[in-house]
Amino acid sequence: MYFEYPYLLWLMAIPALLLLRYLWIEWKDRRVHLRVSRLDAWKAGGRSALEVVRHLPFALRLSALCLLVVAIARPRSSTQIEKVDTEGIDIIFAMDVSTSMLARDFTPDRLSAAKDIAIEFIAQRPSDRMGIVVFAGESYTQCPLTTDRATLINLMKEVQTDLIEDGTAIGNGLATAVARLKDSDAKSRVVILLTDGVNNMGEIDPTMATEIAKTYGIRVYTIGVGANGTAPYPVQTPWGIELQNLQVEIDEALLKSISSETEGRYFRATDNTKLAEIYAEIGQMEKTRTTVDSFPVYKDLFKPYALAALLCLLLELLLGAFLRRMP
Repeated sequence: MYFEYPYLLWLMAIPALLLLRYLWIEWKDRRVHLRVSRLDAWKAGGRSALEVVRHLPFALRLSALCLLVVAIARPRSSTQIEKVDTEGIDIIFAMDVSTSMLARDFTPDRLSAAKDIAIEFIAQRPSDRMGIVVFAGESYTQCPLTTDRATLINLMKEVQTDLIEDGTAIGNGLATAVARLKDSDAKSRVVILLTDGVNNMGEIDPTMATEIAKTYGIRVYTIGVGANGTAPYPVQTPWGIELQNLQVEIDEALLKSISSETEGRYFRATDNTKLAEIYAEIGQMEKTRTTVDSFPVYKDLFKPYALAALLCLLLELLLGAFLRRMP
């Protein structure tokens, strides 16, 4: 607590002077004496309590004056308040769901690993809007931009292969992701494009999709998923599905070009751990902007003192009226 007008506290000298004057008068009155032979009459009168009570009106008046001085000095308290403004980022996951994403060089496979690590990434960014685009031979939006983490995670879990025509249409996937972001007013708009193959289908050329992303100022991080050399792929045979080691083919030149043109970055993930590290690195590069404004909040405290002074004055009036009626 502090006082807005502390110099007014010098007015406390007034009640102090009044107290000294009152004590002086009381001392002078006690010097007047009368000689008597017996004290029985005074003892029988029982006026000892009244002798104490008669000082209460002055005490109440003095208290009221002190409280009024404190009130007009305007006691206040202040609390420091912080206002946090969070500016999120809009992120679209463009995920390859071609059948090659079922390769077992990741645990349990590429697609499952990509989904699990993406869900962890989503859970760590509560202030960002995110969405999901999936592509194989064509592309579609699995989830538009949203801050509903529960819905986003559930839709990410439902991502799977065999829902659309097989193939790898990187251009279509990127173009669909850009379409989800182009009308966003977020300061930072990002596509995380994950694929394990070479563009071999789709109506939109990846170079054209890159130019569109660049035009709208959308940054694209590309991730090539797959072990170096060969990887075990599930292949349908007359005897059922068997794992066969096939050559991993990722168009790294294209993915590097997409990320470079849009001021993003290309990453190569060869296992679960590396993919998790990539998402963590992207999370560090795309930090949510947070601004903190501090400002004081003041609270006036004079009302309790003013009310207490009023109460003292009322009690003084009531007590004075009572004492005047005493015989």
